[in-house]
Amino acid sequence: MQHAGQQDRLADLRLRIAHLEGGIRKTRPLPFGIREIDHHLPGGGLARGALHELVEAGMAAEFAGCATLFTAGIAARLNGPVLWCLTRRDLFAPGLSRAGLHPDRVIYAEAAHERDLLSLVEEGLHERGLAAVVGEMTRLGLTASRRLQLAAEGSGVTALVIRRWWTVAEKDLVKLPTAATTRWRISPVPSEVMPAPGLGWDRWQVELLRCRGAEPRTWFLEACDAKGRLALPAGLADGQDQAAIRRAAAQ
Repeated sequence: MQHAGQQDRLADLRLRIAHLEGGIRKTRPLPFGIREIDHHLPGGGLARGALHELVEAGMAAEFAGCATLFTAGIAARLNGPVLWCLTRRDLFAPGLSRAGLHPDRVIYAEAAHERDLLSLVEEGLHERGLAAVVGEMTRLGLTASRRLQLAAEGSGVTALVIRRWWTVAEKDLVKLPTAATTRWRISPVPSEVMPAPGLGWDRWQVELLRCRGAEPRTWFLEACDAKGRLALPAGLADGQDQAAIRRAAAQ
C-alpha cells in the first residue's frame, strides 16, 4: 500500500512525464479581453486544458457568489457544454445566465458527499466534448489536483475548481498548496455611486494569487456582463489610478 508521500511523488512524476512527452495540448489561451490582464498572463490569457482555482473572499464569503459568477463568465466564453459538479442545491441558474452562461449549456452532477466530487470532476475532464468542468469543493490536495491537471491537459478540457467552505476550520484548507496552473481570489468592492440606489454595476477585486510564469497581481473590475465579459470601470479605462477603489474597498 502506497503512503501519501509516495502518491504525491508518483503524481508529480506523471505530471513531469506528460510535460516532457508533449502532454500539454497547444491550444490558444482564453483572453479576458482586458489588455492589463491578458498582457500579464503567459500566452495572453487563461490557459485552456488546465486546472484553475477560484476562491471567494470578503464578508460572508461562504455564502457569496462572486467566485461563482467569475467562473461562470469564464465558462460562458468557452464553446460547448459545461459540467458543473456540486453537493449543494444552491446554484442559481438565472445568476449564471446573467454572467453569460445559459442554463441550457450546463449539465449538473450532484454528489451526496464531497469525497465523491473528485471522481466526478476527473471523469468529466476525460470527455473531450465539454468546454469546461466546474467543481465546488473544500478539500483539494497536491495529489488530487495533479490528477485533475493531468486529465485536463490530456483532453484539453478546462478545469475550474471553486473552493467552498462552511466552517473556519474548512476555510483554512483552502490555503493549502495545489498543482493548479492559476489561483484566483474574488471579492466584492463598492460599486460606482449612481444618482439613484440600486443602479450601479457590480465590481470585484480580482486577485491573481499564483500563476505559472507570472507574478501575483490585483485588478478592480466590473462584474461579468451577459456575455461573460469583464471590464475595467469607466474611470480606470480612461487611465485613472485604482487607488480610490482600493481605499473604498478597505472601508
